Parts: sequence; C-alpha cells; structure tokens
Amino acid sequence: MDSQRNILLIALALVSFLLYQQWNVSKNPAPQQIEQAQSSSTLPAPSFAEEMDPAPSQQASAKTIAVTTDVLTLSIDTVGGDIVSADLNQYAAEMDSDDSFVLLKNEAGHQFIAQSGLIGPQGIDLSSANRPQYSVSSDSFNLAEGQDELRIPLTFAANGLEYTKTFILKRGSYAIDVEYDVVNNSGSNATFGMYAHLRQNLLDAGGSITMPTYRGGAYSTEDTRYKKYSFDDMQDRNLSITLSDGQGWAAMIQHYFATAWIPRNEPGTNLYTRVIGNLGDIGVRMPNKTIADGDSAKLQATLWVGPKLQKDMAAIAPNLDLVVDYGWLWFIAKPLHWLLSFIQGFVSNWGVAIILLTLVVRGSMYPLTKKQYTSMAKMRMLQPKLQAMRERIGDDRQRMSQEMMELYKKEKVNPLGGCLPLILQMPIFIALYWALMESVELRHSPFFGWITDLSAQDPYYILPLLMGASMFLIQKMSPTTVTDPMQQKIMTFMPVMFTGFFLFFPSGLVLYWLVSNIVTLAQQSMIYKALEKKGLHSK
Repeated sequence: MDSQRNILLIALALVSFLLYQQWNVSKNPAPQQIEQAQSSSTLPAPSFAEEMDPAPSQQASAKTIAVTTDVLTLSIDTVGGDIVSADLNQYAAEMDSDDSFVLLKNEAGHQFIAQSGLIGPQGIDLSSANRPQYSVSSDSFNLAEGQDELRIPLTFAANGLEYTKTFILKRGSYAIDVEYDVVNNSGSNATFGMYAHLRQNLLDAGGSITMPTYRGGAYSTEDTRYKKYSFDDMQDRNLSITLSDGQGWAAMIQHYFATAWIPRNEPGTNLYTRVIGNLGDIGVRMPNKTIADGDSAKLQATLWVGPKLQKDMAAIAPNLDLVVDYGWLWFIAKPLHWLLSFIQGFVSNWGVAIILLTLVVRGSMYPLTKKQYTSMAKMRMLQPKLQAMRERIGDDRQRMSQEMMELYKKEKVNPLGGCLPLILQMPIFIALYWALMESVELRHSPFFGWITDLSAQDPYYILPLLMGASMFLIQKMSPTTVTDPMQQKIMTFMPVMFTGFFLFFPSGLVLYWLVSNIVTLAQQSMIYKALEKKGLHSK
C-alpha cells in the first residue's frame, strides 16, 4: 500500500467519521430503562409529575433581584425563587462583543431557567400558578472586592412555618448552593421535599457535519456514569430513576457550556424528566422530610451554571466533568487535552500550543512513520517480481497467494506494514478532533493575525487552502504504483475534497492538520533520503 492509497483511506475514514458523528447527535438512541433502586432506609421520592400542577405558567413576577459576582450575573425571580437568567461575565456572547454570554434566559421563544421549590403535604410550590412570594432585603447583591462568599436569603412564612431560601455564591465559582431552612412552629408535624429542575424549550440538537454539537439533557447515576437524554428521548418517555445512594446529577448541556442540578447525599432521590407543551424539564426530586413541631430542617442542592471546565466540575460532583464528551476515544482525548493545556500554560497561546502538541504527537509516531515508508519502499521494489509472477501463474489465485507469501517471507516484507501505522494514527486524529472540539478554552482564543478565534472557521480560508496545498505536495512526493485511470483521478481530486471539508472546520483543527502535513513532508523527505542511500527508494 502506498501513500496515495493511505490518503484515500484517510479521506474515507474522515467522511465516515463525520457522518457517524452527525447521525449520533441527531439520532442519539434513548437509553434503556434502568431498574429503580430503592434505599432500605429511605422511601423513594414520589413521582414529580403526580405532585405538582404541570401547567408551565406562573403568576406574574412582582420583581427580580440582580446578583453579581466576578464570574456570574443572575436574575432571581422573587416568585418561587427561580433563577431566570444567568450571564457568564468572563465569556463574550460573540467575538469582540461587549455583551456577556447568556446561558439561562427567560425570553419569548426560548425559555431556559433553573427552578427549585418545596412540595409534599406542607410544600409551598404545589401549584405553578400559586408559588410563594418571597421577601428579600435588597433588589441587588454584589460580591464586593475582597469578599469570597455572597449569600442571598429569601424569606416566606405561612401557617406557622418559616421558610428561608438562600443562594450561596463564591468567588471564581460557577457552582451555586441553594439551601432551604425551615422552622416549624405550626403546632403539628410538617412534611415536604425539595425538587430542582432545569426547564428549556424543546430545541433541535444542532450542529453540522463539520461541527456535530449536542444540545439536550444528560444525567449521571451510581450505575451510569454519564448518559445523554435528548429532547426527543424526553418526548418519547419520561425518565424516572431512583438514586439509592443519592449520588448523581441532571443536566442540560450544549456546546462549551452546561447547567446541572446536583443533590447533596440524599439517598432515594428521584431523577426525572417531563414534557409540558414545548418545554422539557430534567431534574431531581429529593425525599420528603418530616419536621416535628418546634424543630427545624435544612434541604440543599447545588446548581452548576457555566462553561465546561473539567477540573472545576469534577470537584463539584462525581462524573460531572464527563459532560465534556470525548466520545468512545475519551481515554486518548483526555490525556491529549491535558497535554494541550499543560503546553498552553507555558506558551500562553492556544494556537502555539496546538502546533507544539502536533509536533509532540507526530514526533512520538516517527518510528511508525519510518516503518510505514520503509515497508512501502520494499513493496515497490518487489513490484517487478510480483508482476512477473502474475504473468507466469495466470489466474490460479491459490498458487499466486502461496508464492506471494513465500516471496514476502524470503524478502522479509510485511504487506500490511504500510497499513498498520495508518490504523494507529486514525484514533489519535479522531481523539484530538474531539479534544479540540470540546475545549471551551479555545472559544474566542486568538492565534495570530487574521485567526482571532480558534473555535471558528478561518474567515479568509487561508489555513484550509494551505492545508490542501500541503496535501497536494505530499501526494506529488509519494511514488505510486496506481495505474488505473479512475483511481488516479480520485487521488488527484482528494486534496480538493479535503480542502472543501476543512473550509468549515474550526481553525484550530485546520491548524493541527496543516502542521501535521508539514511534519509529514519533512519526515517523508528525511526517510526517502535515508532509503535512497540504502537503494530502497525508487520512483
């Protein structure tokens, strides 16, 4: 097998991979029903849909309060205490925009909010049209300079019960603790439980063949570390899983960003979804607690609302970092991302880090590349003997196969020697593809000159054209045994087809491929010169 056939195989593999990824995003199969596990010490949480009026509307908001930290700007509705908007202060909405990226919003046509409340016999959120009107000491709260924690208490009282819903935010953190403190002076026992869900319009999964991103639900349980649950899945079947150990989370994810509710060690928590009209909910319902008269209780959960920062998310909840979805090659992609981040820490430029990572990857694979070209050279040297063998033997395939194997053994040639390096290289390319695709750190990160955003396509298509030219040079430098006119036309067209694909790829990926091609050209020249000295290289 020669280099041009390798290019054809790479092209077919790349096209197949992109088509598969796009199909996987748009047709993500619904997960199998998971048998609900019940804790022996805690009764399972009741079905959320059976407890709360499913109507999505609620009474008009009296007011919202503004909460600002160094990384978040929130709007909290005093009716129900829902977070109805969340701006990420350190992430621009668009390149060079002064506006922050809006993750949660409550707009006409696109509602995406984080709701939480208390339900059960003495719950105060049993009806979405009659939720508590909280009192709050101020209309705005700001994390002051030198302050590490900001607490926003909302209070409500009814029937001898005092409810305090407190939002706790910390400097530099996208995790928000939500605590309910309830004091019972009603004269009798009070029973209720906390729910927390994310509500969003049922949207298309999004993405394209060159950037197959996912938008929809996801969850984690003690049995399933990470599973997508798309809006189509929600419409097909309500999810209902009981977390026997209370470890898990429910999330809405999209490209670069994620929002998730995490219960805090509540065995028997129910993880659920439901669909109301054009809105989908995914969340957690924690078990009821009973408070005796004169006693108090605390219920709590954590909301992550921010970018997909793996290290930070892993510290908040087990497996939450898996929303950075590297696919089935995660065991290769994750170390590559770590290495890329490590390099960037020294060079302070993600484009330069990609170049250096490419050099490291291709350098480590040089022994395989050398074996590949050496094997191809030996195969070319055997072509006259193989052609003479075909003319002598004719159509006797069995005899031809036997004599070919004897010849390979005698000449110490592995006919698959040119294929094996390619097979090993493709998983690395695919893994690096996902490592770059899922890295929020590359979003709006500049390289130099006209490349101001490595996560976006090259605005002038310079990198894709250079990549196509480098592929053409590799093809011209590679001797070939292809004589079929149709195959020759296909090989000639291959750089053009690749260039067409890469016109719409994120420039960070195109940069990797271009540098990889340049390294290939350099390695090819070195190897061919060495082979010529040994008399193996023949065009």
